[in-house]
Amino acid sequence: MSETIVKIRELTKVYAQGDIQVTALDRITLDIAAGEFLSLMGPSGSGKSTLLHIIAGVDRPTSGECLVQGVDVTKLNESQLADWRNQNVGFIFQTFNLIPVLTAAENVELPLLLTQLDRRQRRQQVETALEVVGLADRAKHLPRQLSGGQEQRVAIARALVTDPKLIVADEPTGNLDSHSAQEVLTALQSLRRDAGKTIIMVTHDPKAASFGTRQIHLEKGELSA
Repeated sequence: MSETIVKIRELTKVYAQGDIQVTALDRITLDIAAGEFLSLMGPSGSGKSTLLHIIAGVDRPTSGECLVQGVDVTKLNESQLADWRNQNVGFIFQTFNLIPVLTAAENVELPLLLTQLDRRQRRQQVETALEVVGLADRAKHLPRQLSGGQEQRVAIARALVTDPKLIVADEPTGNLDSHSAQEVLTALQSLRRDAGKTIIMVTHDPKAASFGTRQIHLEKGELSA
């Protein structure tokens, strides 16, 4: 039986828009096992990105608990949360967020500049991360010299380089053609299978969701089967 890496209990998020209150998440309870590739589906506005952002420590709930590896991230202050994110979570977004004037290797290295690692150690980890996503031979290429799928795989390497247990991906194939999307989803699958990473991916695409080991649906802030 796998350990539970994410434990969510009665999680609620309410946004105030003027005098109107919008419930993005309504008393969500969910367990995610270590080594799972969870596809989180739902229409636009269903609360799936909000849930992902709370798990990753970039948003806070209105009430409820969200424990990640035993730490209730809702109880951490901003400084603790920033440290916790840097050590425990890798982020992949729909837009690749690569810096155009930096090479693939330099983009991947960015999160390591916040660590105590020396230059040689950083270079080793960057090489390993690029190798894992099959781009060791593209280390010195600038983003504009890469395909969309390769750019997103560089972004995956950047998410991986600090060796986090948890990788969160928000519509990672949203800007890609079907061939590039397949490349990226296969890379995520191999991270789970070969590196034991836990992956939580938000998507509205059933084909992308099918790459996960489990699919759950959000509908108007509530989990549905």
